[in-house]
Amino acid sequence: MSELTLNRRRFLQLGATGMGALLGAAACKPAASVASSSASAQPVGLQLYTLRSMMEKSVAETLALVAEVGYKEVELAGLFGNTPQQFADLLKSNGLTSPSTHIMPHLLRADLNAHLDAAEALGHKYIVVPYLMPDDRKSIDDYYSLIDEMNMWGEQCKQRGIQLAYHNHDFEFQELDGELPYDLILDRCDSELLVMELDLYWTVKAGFDPVALFKRQPGRFKMWHVKDLAEDGSFADVGKGTIDFATIFANGELAGIEHKFVERDQTDDLVRTISQGFSAVTTLQSK
Repeated sequence: MSELTLNRRRFLQLGATGMGALLGAAACKPAASVASSSASAQPVGLQLYTLRSMMEKSVAETLALVAEVGYKEVELAGLFGNTPQQFADLLKSNGLTSPSTHIMPHLLRADLNAHLDAAEALGHKYIVVPYLMPDDRKSIDDYYSLIDEMNMWGEQCKQRGIQLAYHNHDFEFQELDGELPYDLILDRCDSELLVMELDLYWTVKAGFDPVALFKRQPGRFKMWHVKDLAEDGSFADVGKGTIDFATIFANGELAGIEHKFVERDQTDDLVRTISQGFSAVTTLQSK
């Protein structure tokens, strides 16, 4: 019996043994209807980086599990050996869409048009700059150069009907050469060419208030990574940590939120993590 089969059995067991009514519904597959019970609720998304170890074994089986939990959207973090069209077919066969993908800066520099072609094949609305390697952020001048590049990439994306976005960690909130990199990105990147995917875990861990950022530039925070912070600073399943998601979600309109992606970078129980995340976000959206 494969590990993925065991994970799917694990999910069904969670639904049957007390993860709550939402997960019990998910195991029988009307879970998606629970997520859409509120007219204002958006589909609950999952960043597939969370399941990268499973994706390396079988994309098809992993996406089937994601759909069984009840997710309707996924954010990509690689194609795992598939062509864009092959991956698009796998998404469609599982009733999933992918509004967004993560593409590292060096790949955008190498061939932006190829990634735009792939984004069109996959139905992406957003291409997200996900992370800066340490050598790419040694000085504040590195950020100034990146900002110039992102304004250029954003214009090229816009010409193809795709929006460029930026995903943060905590280092953008750490002063460098007397300046705060996140401030520079917000203020010097054209807001029409670059929107923000706010990682709630890294933002709160850095000591910043997401709602204060929403108030600073309303409507620019189109996507969130919904990821929780344990008391010791490590990762936690959504709803099991310390982040005040209720207040953040209540300010979704101010943020301009369009897509929420559950994520956890490291977990000892993948099925529990994605099931708990789906349940928590569904509950938060219903309030």
